[in-house]
Amino acid sequence: MYAAIVFLPLIGALIAGFGNKKLGDRGAQIVTCGAMLTSAVLGIVAFWEVALQGNAQTVELFTWIDSGSFEASWALRWDTLTAVMVIVVTVVSSCVHVYSVGYMSHDPSIPRFMAYLSFFTFAMLMLVTSDNLIQMFFGWEGVGVASYLLIGFWYDRPSANAAAIKAFVVNRVGDFGFALGIFGCFLLFDAVSFDAIFAAAPEMAGTTFGFLWWEEVDALTVIAILLFIGAMGKSAQLGLHTWLPDAMEGPTPVSALIHAATMVTAGVFLVARMSPLFEYAPTALVVVTVVGAATAFFAATVGTTQNDIKRVIAYSTCSQLGYMFFALGVSAYPAAIFHLMTHAFFKALLFLSAGSVIHALHDEQDMRNMGGIWRKIPWTYAMFWIGSLALAGIPFFAGYYSKDMILESAFAAHTGAGQFAFWAGIVAALLTAFYSWRLLFMTFHGKPRMDQHTFDHAHESPPVMLVPLIVLAIGAVFSGFIGYEYFVGHEMDAFWGSAIKVLEENNVIEAAHHSPTWVKLLPLVVGVIGIGAAYVAYILNPGIPAKVTSAIRPVYLFLLNKWYFDELYDWLFVKRSWQAGLMFWKTGDGTIINGFGPDGVSAMTRWCAGQVARLQTGYLYHYAFAMLIGVVALVSWYLAFGG
Repeated sequence: MYAAIVFLPLIGALIAGFGNKKLGDRGAQIVTCGAMLTSAVLGIVAFWEVALQGNAQTVELFTWIDSGSFEASWALRWDTLTAVMVIVVTVVSSCVHVYSVGYMSHDPSIPRFMAYLSFFTFAMLMLVTSDNLIQMFFGWEGVGVASYLLIGFWYDRPSANAAAIKAFVVNRVGDFGFALGIFGCFLLFDAVSFDAIFAAAPEMAGTTFGFLWWEEVDALTVIAILLFIGAMGKSAQLGLHTWLPDAMEGPTPVSALIHAATMVTAGVFLVARMSPLFEYAPTALVVVTVVGAATAFFAATVGTTQNDIKRVIAYSTCSQLGYMFFALGVSAYPAAIFHLMTHAFFKALLFLSAGSVIHALHDEQDMRNMGGIWRKIPWTYAMFWIGSLALAGIPFFAGYYSKDMILESAFAAHTGAGQFAFWAGIVAALLTAFYSWRLLFMTFHGKPRMDQHTFDHAHESPPVMLVPLIVLAIGAVFSGFIGYEYFVGHEMDAFWGSAIKVLEENNVIEAAHHSPTWVKLLPLVVGVIGIGAAYVAYILNPGIPAKVTSAIRPVYLFLLNKWYFDELYDWLFVKRSWQAGLMFWKTGDGTIINGFGPDGVSAMTRWCAGQVARLQTGYLYHYAFAMLIGVVALVSWYLAFGG
């Protein structure tokens, strides 16, 4: 059963991908959806056995690499952390698969799309069930390749190709850090398996080694930061986040799959999995906290000004990932995974609901060209309300339980980084509520801003698209309430077992339960303020946004252009790389290599041939004179050296 959960999506991908001509569109959809739904059902059974019944186990498949002291097996590690990730990935992916049957019904390449979806899911499942760092890296890179294929699925669009390449390249930067972290683990522990690393981590605390230009640095700190750099790339943290909004060029089901429960949460999973190592690297945890808090604030500010419906939700994802990371940074690993789980449901719900809006309005994505359609698509409208309430952390939706626990944990850490994260998270919560209802009001309320034909033909999505929304909505409503006691409540220790390690002095979850009342109420208060501000600005007095943007135009442009990160990177890296390449091409290759190589030799040959050709005049006295010079030279040589 445990192996079937992982490999069923791969089998479905192979059948749909290579048998598309015989299967046809409907056959490919049946095979991939059937395999994915089966995997999800088995994933729920595995969650029951592993997480709730405490039957953690490792399923050995075969020895993968055995070279000297380096050994890596191919095994499936099933503990509570794995079970949680598997149930999230399989359930959300199943909803996306079924939803795609309706959303992609008019696409000419349905089997290819369904095969890509299933392959992506397989790679993600391989990542979360890995028993060692090498196997995790295999799944990690598999997810990267699949995301490249999915983002660039519509390869006839230059913008989609550019977005796919950008995602691939930016992730390679983070992956390089991840690879160095794996090398560091093998150097320090002489092993890559999790059990060996975790068992030796306490003894290695305080160990130093040389790294770059430093002769002695704390080994665990360096390794943890390198692993976190890998997590930054996959989870779009500040600095390596620029690929995330551009990934919206892919079909909407891809956005839901990548940005909800799978690829972007891989970094969160990595840090949580490596918690026994991070706990002995406090400096690295501070870095994780600060970067996560900064990301939550940054993405929330940008989300308030975006006009593309999918980009607003994408920046919301980036912000919520920041919450998860600063929870990890203050050692509230269970709270981070709890938010990962609840966020997967309501964010996938929002993305797929956005797809339903786009489907109703004939591929329109600009919210400035929407409005007044809530009566046209009432089911989608209701789903948007549920997703937005969960995202804003309104009682008693899923986000209320998980996001509030993260903020309370940051406050309970009583550290400088924790306080910074708490207040950054509070500001982000205010902005999240504002841009969530800005999106909802601009999309569904007010006067219609599209042409009359589009408005008249706006229609609700078919049942094959609505049923997955309802399933996700159930998760967005109930997952927080049901999971609270297990993830972060009284059952926490028994539920997590040895899957997550927290040092006694770092147990902020326990302290979070005793936070002051104002700390518990503040996220709700700022959420209500944000919703109220959006209502005033976009329903009661729609002229306010134009006046505000005019009054603070430089700030508005700064946020609209995403803090100019793309322009900065373009100037700092792209143009400099172009100039360097131009220099190497013109000077290095053209002038030096070709100048002294083939071009130089051929030029010298031509010059010599030209000089010789000048002697061939055709006049007899020239040849006689040359013969005379030759005779004089030979006689002179004989007189000088021949005697």
